[in-house]
Formats: sequence, structure tokens, C-alpha cells
Amino acid sequence: MGITFVEKGDRTRVRHHAKTALVLAGGAISGGAFKIGGLIALNTLLANRDVTDFDIFVGLSAGAFLAAPLAAGIGPEELLRSIEGRSTQISQFRYMDFYKPNWREFISRPAQAMRDAVGFAPAVGIAVGRQMRDRRGDLVARARRFVEEPSPRHAEELVWPFVEDVLRESDFHGALSYLPSGIFDNSGIERFIRENFKRNGLPNHFRLLKFERGKSLYIGATNLSTAGAAVFGPDADSSLSISEAVQASTAIPGFYRPPRFNGQDYVDAGVRKTANISQAVDAGASLIICYNPFRPFVSFHADQLLHGHRSISDMGIVTIVNQAFRTLLHTRLMLGIEKLRLNPDFHGDVILIEPSETDVKFFHINPLAFWRRAEAAEHGFTSVKETIERHYPRIERILNSYGIRLDLQGLRDSVAEIRSANYETQAIMSVLQRKEGASGQQRRGRVPLKVVQGAQ
Repeated sequence: MGITFVEKGDRTRVRHHAKTALVLAGGAISGGAFKIGGLIALNTLLANRDVTDFDIFVGLSAGAFLAAPLAAGIGPEELLRSIEGRSTQISQFRYMDFYKPNWREFISRPAQAMRDAVGFAPAVGIAVGRQMRDRRGDLVARARRFVEEPSPRHAEELVWPFVEDVLRESDFHGALSYLPSGIFDNSGIERFIRENFKRNGLPNHFRLLKFERGKSLYIGATNLSTAGAAVFGPDADSSLSISEAVQASTAIPGFYRPPRFNGQDYVDAGVRKTANISQAVDAGASLIICYNPFRPFVSFHADQLLHGHRSISDMGIVTIVNQAFRTLLHTRLMLGIEKLRLNPDFHGDVILIEPSETDVKFFHINPLAFWRRAEAAEHGFTSVKETIERHYPRIERILNSYGIRLDLQGLRDSVAEIRSANYETQAIMSVLQRKEGASGQQRRGRVPLKVVQGAQ
């Protein structure tokens, strides 16, 4: 369906001053770009608001990477321009910002293995000597049993005492411990957020951002040592800067080395939470719009798959893992939505926007495919537009009750322009990027974010 509702708000009056929240789940590179396109569609739909005007922003993983600039007042159109390096406010997010190799551990871990290996041979000699000296009779008995019956059990009885002694005498910890903790290093993501906040004169601190902008930004992560959820925000843990919290939140296990801050290691927020809508509820939000790009693909017929594949399992291990993780994340999100629906203390509204469960085009875009981000953004725009059109009366009724007016025709006009561009990528990107132009700012009655002197 592409959309899920929780309707528990008061429709007898317009709640102009009720708090609103934008919650952005993960999705890696393609999911993040998909969200940018969807947020532009939502921005085009809103007649008297902007997606930077929410009171509360909650971001996890790729959603944290977007929630931070949105809370600071940088719109999705500007984020899309930065993908191509056409933004005057934000530097281009480059391949090496995302795919920076974990050079430190590529060098240090093998070096440690070599140092430990130097002490391994002496440890073997010590172990043999100890066995011959202290346990000669037992050693002879074990050896005799193995000679008489060379079975795996008798081989283990003979060898294992030596192995235990060697491990006690050496610093060898097992081969797997010498592998890097991640293939890449996401410190480039932290630097990208930090430098772009600085160039725009924006505070890289949760409490200062709340003071200057009046917006509450919450970023989730997972504490690797405690396996617990970590939430950074103005009235939560504010010991990290915003850029550091984004780095912690986006550290995909195995793909990125877990960043360490204040003696704690962190991994991707998606390990513990899918969207963390409950954080928006706890912060007092009555209207919550959540955007989750990661949902499993549902194949009812073999002809729904691409490239002649008859089943998802025929498409290889990457696709199988992709589907498995999408299923885990989406199931957990739906459980949270249902708990909120049954919560007697919640009297607000939730609009959860997702891709259609039969959206085979987006499912085939690898989440880590940096080079397909423009395609994902365009698809995110059209996907959200189609979802909004199908459910427009219900969406309009909910948003109108919070004083938010909609402009469906403006959204349709944008899609008409995209189609007239014959789906040529550059022409489509131009259509999407100019929605933050002068006419859009005048329509919403807001002033564009001031660029600090010297920003290019």
C-alpha cells in the first residue's frame, strides 16, 4: 500500500500549536536518496509549511544524515543539489566520504598478528616441554590410544592439551580477532556534516541548535558494548556533537569500523530501532510523519521479478540478505506502530510513508550503490506522489486538523514536468532541485537560509 495510518487525534478543532515531528528511518545510500526525493514531494505538497518547519526531528542511520541538516533549516532540494555538486550551501558528498577505506586497521591488525606470531614458536616449545616434564605418563597414554585407534576423538585428546598451553603462553587470540572491525571508515560522514554546519554558521551542538532554531533534533545509535539504544538530543545525551552522533548512527556493522567516542563504541542505530517513533512521542509530538524506505519486496508472481529470475533466491546472496534485513526491520516497525495504536496515552496521528511492497524497481537498487543515488531520488519523488494521490482525502483530513494546507496540483504539475523530460536524468534533477526557488519560498512565506560569507 505504501502508507500506514494511526488516527487518534482530535478532529473537532484545528490544533495549530500542537507539536509536529518528522521521523526518518535508515536506508543506506539509495534509501537516503529515495527519502530526499520523497521529502521533495512532501515539500511540494505542503502549501503553508516546509519540511524544515517540524518541531521535532528524529533520525536513524541514513535518516540521521538527513535529519541533521533538515533540523538546521537546509531543505531537501539543497541536499539533492549537493549530490551533484551544484549546491551553493553544501559541499558535494563524494565517494570517498562514503567509501573511505579503514586504512588504520588494515595496517594495525596484520601488524599485531605478526607481532603475536613472533612469540608463537617459543610458546609451542614451552608447551611441549611442560607436557614432557609434568604429564609424561598421560602424554604416552594418549599417544598410544591414538596409534591403536586413530579416531578424531583420540586426535583431539592428544593435541588439545598442547593447544591450551600454547594459548596460555602466547598473545594469540584467534585468527578472526585480527580481521579489521569494518571494511570502511565513516569518519568522512562526520567531517561532511561538521564542515557544512560550520560553513553555514550552524551550531554543531544539540542544545545550541534547539536554542537558535527552536527545533529538537534526536539521533539514535547502538552502543556496541551494552547492546543498548543510545539517543542523542537536546534533552537526552548531548555529550557528542551532532556530526559525531551522525557518525555513530550510520556505522553499519561490518561495513564501517565502529566509531569510538568517550570510551564507547557505536554501531548503526538500525541494530536496535527501525525508526524510533516512540522518541517523537516522548518529546511531545502529536502529528508524526515517518518515512521508511526499507520494506521487503513481496513477489506474488514470477513475472514480477527482473532479468528473467523466477524467485528471489535465484538472484543471489546479496539479494537474499537484502530481503532478510528489510523483513526484520519492517516487522519491528509494524510492531511499534501497532503498540502505538493500542497506547491509550497517545492521542495524536501518525502517517508512515514507505515504498510499495511490489516496488521491484527500488528493490533492485542496491542500498550501498552510491552511483545510483540520483535514480533513487527521482523514484522516491514519484513513489511518494503516487501514494499521496491514492490516499489524499485521508491525508488532507489529518493535516488540515493541524492547520497544514496542501497543494496537490503543484505536486501533479511537478510530475508532469518530469514526464515531459522523457525521464532524462539531468532534466529530472533540474525539476526537483528548483522547487526551493523563489516561488516556493514566497508561497510558504519563508526566507532562504543565509549562506555565510566565503561559502561556495
